[in-house]
Amino acid sequence: MSKISGAESQIMEALWARGPLTADEIVQSVGPAQSWGEATVKTLINRLLKKKALASERTGGRAIYRALVTREDYVTGESQGLLDRLFGGQVAPLVAHYARHRALSAEEVARLKKLIAEFESDDD
Repeated sequence: MSKISGAESQIMEALWARGPLTADEIVQSVGPAQSWGEATVKTLINRLLKKKALASERTGGRAIYRALVTREDYVTGESQGLLDRLFGGQVAPLVAHYARHRALSAEEVARLKKLIAEFESDDD
């Protein structure tokens, strides 16, 4: 599958959140927030169909679109791409970057510590 663009991800988010939708439902869901008209949304849908990120089924004379890519797979791919491009594929420099440039809340630090403890216990 080809990379999903930022604009295309808005269409995918609507489908992940609400399930299969018609083109009109997608337009209503993402159009106003993005200031996109029907033509723009349909162009994005067609791109996603070509990328095999969406499937289209005819029901009652209308096309219903559903995601073929899960949100988890999309997030995993995007996250790995970010790590690879900016941090040599390593997580620690990413966390260090955010810790230096953005104050981590006590809750975020506790969540990170819990994650590390879980990973350490999984290694045993």
